[in-house]
Amino acid sequence: MTVSAPGPGFRPRAAAAMSRDAAEAVLDPDTLDAFRALCDLAPLPVLDDLTTPRARSLLADADLLITGWGCPPLDAGVLRAAPRLRAVVHTAGSVRGHVTDACWERGIEVSSAAAANALPVAEYTLGMILLTGKRVLERARDYRATRRRGNWLRTPRTVGNHGRTVGILSASLIGRRVVELLRPHDVEVLLHDPYLTDADAAGLGVRRVGLDELFARCDTVSVHTPLLPATRGLVSRALIESMPSDAVLINTSRGAIVDQDALTDAVLAGRIRAVLDVTDPEVLPPDHPLWECENALITPHLAGSEGNEWRRLAGHALAETARWASGAGFLHPVRRERLAFLA
Repeated sequence: MTVSAPGPGFRPRAAAAMSRDAAEAVLDPDTLDAFRALCDLAPLPVLDDLTTPRARSLLADADLLITGWGCPPLDAGVLRAAPRLRAVVHTAGSVRGHVTDACWERGIEVSSAAAANALPVAEYTLGMILLTGKRVLERARDYRATRRRGNWLRTPRTVGNHGRTVGILSASLIGRRVVELLRPHDVEVLLHDPYLTDADAAGLGVRRVGLDELFARCDTVSVHTPLLPATRGLVSRALIESMPSDAVLINTSRGAIVDQDALTDAVLAGRIRAVLDVTDPEVLPPDHPLWECENALITPHLAGSEGNEWRRLAGHALAETARWASGAGFLHPVRRERLAFLA
């Protein structure tokens, strides 16, 4: 079979593979029209099962797959049905759920919208750093209860963001975006990442420190490391117990990175505070003590792209499709050798 190479005038044949809900969220009519201007996009509905006769018929002609949340694994059987397939453009972050070893062995090029998805997570993190620094949530709760302001000149000197020390755990895409967003603010930023050099840290405008120092020194620690075998339980009881009194732990990564029992003990004791967009399990049991703890704010894994932020993911995927079809290659490729370090 002769397959045209990407380059000027190349118009790829494409199909979308993801859950119906993901397609409704990300592939709005304007986005679909934009994809159709770039490629011969297979008619809807999207492929949420790659074993059906319709899916196998569309896969047989596809040069490109546009994937999203809920895409089935692209295993060897799927690839046998897709002899022309040479690229995958993912409209979300992690590709772990569907890009298999068979894809890398075929030499399929992969792009992810992880960089686009990093921004709302970083924005959420910045917001929580600043809100917790001013103790906004607790003070708003007390204000509602008392209906009186109190003596603002008696505010404890631990309240506020001037000179606050913020620790970033991992120089991931999201961790780096948080560092960028913190630059205009009057805070000191420390960073721990075992793969980062002092020169790299200096380029980011932060100081690289050891894991123990990060937790012992920082008023706020924000977790951005991916969940890997080496990082499961990385934020241990010893690290949590070393945090300064009234420090804040923010976790937008994965719940299992943190020793949740130790965190629960510290938060219930009133020694530290926590902002948790993720927990382990993802939804805590109804009777878990963190639900009722005034020192813990738990949000339902909402930091990533939602609502109008899906447009950014779609725009990212469109730009990558245009680059690939023109022969320029992906601007945000996923490399097999880096997969072990990605979320």
